[in-house]
Amino acid sequence: GDTAGCTFCHTSPEERCSTCHQRHQFNPAVARKSEQCKTCHWGKDHRDWEAYDISIHGTVYQVNKWDPTQFDMSKKLAGADYVGPTCQYCHMRGGHHNVQRLSTVYTSMGMSNADRGAPLWKEKRDTWVSVCDDCHSPRFARENLQAMDEACKDAGLKYTETFKVAENLMLDGMGEPMPKDLAPDWSGQH
Repeated sequence: GDTAGCTFCHTSPEERCSTCHQRHQFNPAVARKSEQCKTCHWGKDHRDWEAYDISIHGTVYQVNKWDPTQFDMSKKLAGADYVGPTCQYCHMRGGHHNVQRLSTVYTSMGMSNADRGAPLWKEKRDTWVSVCDDCHSPRFARENLQAMDEACKDAGLKYTETFKVAENLMLDGMGEPMPKDLAPDWSGQH
């Protein structure tokens, strides 16, 4: 399953129209919906859809996506006036086909990617702020990036603490804390 999942996306050239525009329904309005990105950008190794879906932007989209006065997918992206951003609104600004990779400041684990002042991070963060600036103030965007930095640092500390606890359990001979007859089944139930 993993191999089929990886191969499905990673052997498809990004330039192929059917990556975003469904072959059997070649409709720009379909390609403007965030769910099109979900085809590849979700799951245990690509948590982009999950992160978007539970964010305030994703929530606004999910609640309003059926209302054409809030999300008129028939309009070209450059002329769209959405109540909240779709994936395409930020990553394909102005409606061009060159998808901007803005999310590389943070990865799904993120701990090693908090801002340390490197020029590359400054450039990426300035780009991110310029995208957020379409709807928010630059101050708002920078404050949110700072909050994400703090969250990444906190997560890094928790991650380190967790591995220290696990290491100590192994040293104490408690590496297998759950008896085999109580191991959860595939669905996580005992």
